[in-house]
This record gives sequence, structure tokens and C-alpha cells, in this order.
Amino acid sequence: MAGSVFLLLLAGTLLCGLLFHTVSQNEAGDRTRSRRPNFIIILADDIGWGDLGANQQAGQRSSLTPHLDLMAQQGMRLTDFHSPASTCSPSRAALLTGRHGLRNGVTHNFAVGSVGGLPLSETTLAEILHQGGYYTAMIGKWHLGHNDPYSPTNRGFDYYLGIPYSNDMGCTDLPGYDLPSCPPWLWRSGYSSCYTKVALPLFENRTIVEQPLDLWRLTQRYTSTALNVIHTARERGQPFLLYVALAHMHVPLSPPSYAPNPSEGGVYAASLREMDGLVGAIKNASDASDKNTLIWFTGDNGPWEQKCQYAGSVGPFLGKWQTSRGGGSAKRTTWEGGHRVPTVSYWPGRVPANSTSSALLSGLDIFPTLLSLAGVNPPSDRRYDGIDATDVLLHGKETGNEFLFHPNSGAAGKYGDLQTVRLGRHKAFYITGAAEACGGSTGRQELHDPPMIFDLSVDKGEERPLDPTTEEYKKVDERVRRWREALLYDIATDQSVSTADYATDQSAAPCCDPRHTACRCHTLG
Repeated sequence: MAGSVFLLLLAGTLLCGLLFHTVSQNEAGDRTRSRRPNFIIILADDIGWGDLGANQQAGQRSSLTPHLDLMAQQGMRLTDFHSPASTCSPSRAALLTGRHGLRNGVTHNFAVGSVGGLPLSETTLAEILHQGGYYTAMIGKWHLGHNDPYSPTNRGFDYYLGIPYSNDMGCTDLPGYDLPSCPPWLWRSGYSSCYTKVALPLFENRTIVEQPLDLWRLTQRYTSTALNVIHTARERGQPFLLYVALAHMHVPLSPPSYAPNPSEGGVYAASLREMDGLVGAIKNASDASDKNTLIWFTGDNGPWEQKCQYAGSVGPFLGKWQTSRGGGSAKRTTWEGGHRVPTVSYWPGRVPANSTSSALLSGLDIFPTLLSLAGVNPPSDRRYDGIDATDVLLHGKETGNEFLFHPNSGAAGKYGDLQTVRLGRHKAFYITGAAEACGGSTGRQELHDPPMIFDLSVDKGEERPLDPTTEEYKKVDERVRRWREALLYDIATDQSVSTADYATDQSAAPCCDPRHTACRCHTLG
């Protein structure tokens, strides 16, 4: 009986806490002081925690991210920040809705031929801010459904330029340093690790303007478009949200032919420098136009380890327990390397300069934090999983999440299931294995009941699980089980849970001119 009462009380706490933390007096002042802030979210793809120069220890390699390092020096580096999932579509859906995949319906990636996308019953950050008077624009990878009802301009964005899914889901004519190798459409022969039915399209709003796109020019286009959005918003005098979802650092990597000495440090290093330059250009334009802009740089998940030299660095978060048994411990897994991502927040005069926070935060927290700062309320007919991190960003408090749940993301277990739990400095696994590592090993899937628990404060590499016979283990295990049961109960009783349509149809693939083999067209100069 006592256990049941605890569970009900805990579920009630979750229901209240997940809806949103009560706005403090400081937070109320933050969102009403002067005019409303602008927001720029920069989401890197498949980036490693160790790729950020500011995250490296002294004496390591020279930094490849000087612009991001400067932004960290002038803002805040968030060292315990996590993507909401360890693969593309679920992570992006969670960021834009503030809800786990088990609530928003997006538990794994959408395909080239996907009929659906992020369920239309879900409300995005862009929709809410747009209704609140913001100009909203998106640049880059969407991956939440490319057919018309699911496209960005039908999900709250006034303007969109980008690709509908990952840049390996269709080949191009100009691969350059397009590695791993992906034969261009001109060849039409030989081995290809890319999709071979439809060339990679570039959309502007709802129209395909180039197919296949030129990957060498993509960064330049993204940069010029971002600067134009910032300039246009300044001329309008209207607050704006700019969501930039980069192609970097997802393979195939395509730094331009003029990249300085791409052989020095390899193509990944050249691509990382190019990405950093894009971020620097956006920051400089923002600084020149308006000091009232919060820039939030983060990643959608960790590096794609099986791509070997074309994958990034997880830093000290090596997942050694797994790698010592075979298999990967980065993207698609719930090891730290799969979801702990480099994150920097920057807002001149508001976010304390040269600061570091170890608060436990997640991409789920971006949604409630930006709405709080904008003074806009989310729909009250659904439950949320993020917290308002305003006090962390602006007031130096370490009041992050008490717990985080990391969903299965394509390796072991069923998509979306919450079988890894972070509670303070401890992390519990109910399932491990089944992700491919560089070299091809996967490691067998293993269930852990009781869960395998690590103390990250003394074991960042997740190498030595706690002894289940110790008092420390028993106390953590009890708390983990109760928090997990409470959240699963909360989701099971949530009347706002959505279901995504993952059906595929060849006719649903984006194709600007089906008369051509590769759906070829070029309308953008």
C-alpha cells in the first residue's frame, strides 16, 4: 500500500513538474524586461562532445572550432547537456515539441518514401512562437516528414530552405570530398552507400529548387540565407526564431574544394572547420544587428562511430563496458557518447560570459525555456517532458533535471522505449548492445534486470558498473525504478499521446521531375 501511495504521489509530481516549472520572480522579470528576445537554435548533426575545442583538455590537439570556442568564452558552456534521442528524427521531434517520442509519436527515422511525419496533432515551438508574434524561419535538415502537410512551412515556419532528410539519403553530381564514397548521378554505376532511387533535393518553402543539390555550395547557401533572415527580421523590427539544422557533421562530408589543406587532420577536420565558420558568420551577423538574441548551439546526437575516420570524438565518454565486448557506444545507443553533445548558449549581457554549467539538461528543455523567455504559454491540453532552464542560463543556478530518460534509438530494444535512466550522477541501463562500431562488430543485445548502474562522477567512460550488493547500488536502484515507473504511468495515462504514420510509398519520395532518372531539375541560381 505504501508503495502504491508513493507511486501515485510521484506521478502527481511528474504531472505537475513536466507541465513546466513554476515561473519564479526572476524568470517573470526575464521575460517581460524590455522587448522580447530573438532566438537562434543551431543544431549540428552527428557531432561529438569532444569535437568542441572548448571541451578539450589542455594539451590536446589544436582546436578546430575557434568561433564556437569564442562563443563559449563570451557565453556559457553546458557540459552535461544531452540530445533527447540518439538518432535524427526522434531528437528533432522532441526538441520542437518538448515531448518524448513515446508522447509525440516519433520514435525512429522517417524514410525517403515516408508518407507521414511528425503527427499533425503535435504543436511545434515554431507554431507557438509564430502565433505569439514571432517571425519564424528554418534552414537545413528537417527529417520530420516532407509531404505537404508535414513540411516546415505547415508546421509553424514562415520560411524554409533546406533538405528534407539526411544528406546521405540521395546522391549528388559533385561529391568532392564526399566521404565515405558516394558515386555521383553522372556515373550511374558501381557501388554506392547512398540511396540510389531519388537524388538529394533542396527545398525552398514547399518547392524543390534543385535536385540533385550541389553539396559543395550548401554551406554557402545556408550562410547567406541565415544572414538574410537576420537582416530582414531586424528591418521588420519583429522578434524572430531562426532554426538552423546543419548538414555537418553527418556523412557524406563535403567541405568545399577550397578548404585549406583538407588532408591535414582529414576530411572530418576540414568539415568541422567549415561548420565552425558558418556558426561564426551567424554569430557575427547577430551581434552586428541586435544584442537581444539568444544563440543556442547543440547537437542532435553523438557521432556515427561506424563511419570510422569520418566520425567525430566522444571525448572521455567512451562507453568502455560496451566497446570491450564489441559494438558501438555512440550514435543510436544510450551510452554517453550517443547523447551527450557539445552545447553553448550565448546572449550578450544576459548569459554570464566565460561561464560553465554542469546542470543536467536536455534538448527537451529548449522548448519550455524559449517559450518562457518569450512570455508565451504552450498548449495546456498536453503533458511535457522538459524543464524551464532560464535560471541555469541567466542566473548561474545548477537547477537542472533531477532525472533524464534516454530512449532506445535504433540499437538495442524497441524504438522509443525508455530503458536507460540518468538520476543525478548515476546512470542505469536496462538494455545494452546491438550498435555497429568501426570495424563492423555489434556486440550482442543484453537485458539487465536488475539494471546495470554506473557512477559518472568517477567513471565517465562507463567502464565499471556498481556492485549490486552495495548499499549505494540498492538506494539508486530503488529510486530509478520508482521514477521510471512513475514516468511510464504518466505516459500511459496521457490522453495527448500521438502516433506517427511510418508507412512508405515510392510515390511519396520528393521528385521535382519524374521524367528524369534522378528527378533532375535546377531552378535556383
